[in-house]
Amino acid sequence: MPAIEGGVSGLDLGVHSKAYRRSVAATSTSTLAGMTVSDLAKHVGLRPDTIRYYERVGLLPPPRRTPVEHRRYDEAAADRLRFIQGAQRLGLRLREIRDLLAVRDTGHCPCEPAEALLRRRIAEIDEELSRLSALRADLVAMADRLPSGSCPDPEPGTWRPPDLQLTGRG
Repeated sequence: MPAIEGGVSGLDLGVHSKAYRRSVAATSTSTLAGMTVSDLAKHVGLRPDTIRYYERVGLLPPPRRTPVEHRRYDEAAADRLRFIQGAQRLGLRLREIRDLLAVRDTGHCPCEPAEALLRRRIAEIDEELSRLSALRADLVAMADRLPSGSCPDPEPGTWRPPDLQLTGRG
């Protein structure tokens, strides 16, 4: 465009123009209107493929899409992912988390179903602790049966020295 007297063009599209500021404002507003899957992943500390998986299995509702089919997530999706992460830290399985989310989505407090799930998980942990305690006792007994002092070479094909007798379960 030809310059007008004084060296100024007829249409100012520079960084200080009103047109430029409106364009930038529109761009930043549309960016705030939705996070990409990568942005959301960084925001909540997950991998993008994990977020897509949660969407596929129904833990995360399908997000709004742009005209070119790019996913756009809002802060509610981030909140939902934080809920999922917290439930996983408690040892809940994805199917159990899905049940809690279904109750949460109705607008009702998920406390009653959560209590049942947590009590069931506590019982599972108690069983696992019992199993690990028994395993520990077996390992201590095995270590105590090892000869002290000099240890003879094991027989080929076995893990224990030839003079170590197995007692009970072996």
